[in-house]
Amino acid sequence: MSAPGADTPDPGDLAGPAAAPGPRRYPVGPAALLAVAAALLWASSRLTWVTMVSSDGLTEPRTHALDGGVWFGALTPLALVLLAAIAAMFATRGWLRRVVGVVVALLAAVSAVPWFALVSGHSRTAERAARLADLPARARVDHVTTSWLPVWLSLAGALAAFVAGALLARMPETTARLSGKYENPVFRRAAAAERVAGQHNRGEEQSVRTDPSEADQPLSERVLWDALDAGADPTDDDPGRRR
Repeated sequence: MSAPGADTPDPGDLAGPAAAPGPRRYPVGPAALLAVAAALLWASSRLTWVTMVSSDGLTEPRTHALDGGVWFGALTPLALVLLAAIAAMFATRGWLRRVVGVVVALLAAVSAVPWFALVSGHSRTAERAARLADLPARARVDHVTTSWLPVWLSLAGALAAFVAGALLARMPETTARLSGKYENPVFRRAAAAERVAGQHNRGEEQSVRTDPSEADQPLSERVLWDALDAGADPTDDDPGRRR
């Protein structure tokens, strides 16, 4: 009869598979929100925000349609910057990705400025419309109409961008960035050489262990080739030896 506890599995062995880190997740949600925000801001910049009727007493009254790109010239550039933020988000991680999130949140606040100005009445719509339409001095503004659909579209885009920025600012370290095939080959080879050297060091430490489950996973073929290109020999058991 075996001794008590002889067949009892080690709690560490039971916790090992469960404690293994899961696959890195890509920030698909923030990317989708940024794409939606960019689309909404771009659409808002193409629609008419303010329609103004002016007259100068000499000719027939004229109607001026001011779209979002004219009323708030930063709408289209903001949409392009949000699209660029998607690429920056996938190319970074850690604190750099959090910085991208903070920048996106600030851009979202800027995008909401024209909506707030029109809703609160601080934009002086008639005066601004006359200035943007470049009316002559003798002309006067007879009537001004605000189209609220594009205004609210811009607010929806700003809110989507703000949520995306907040998610990026709180993104955990387990999220991944773009595939390593887009990395600079010089840095990739240097990293491969460091991994090979670290594998050798860990191999020396594990030579005294009796549990084969503690062995590290083998390096991929790509890492081995990058290490060879960097001048590191993956087959050298004593990389520190010099002739």
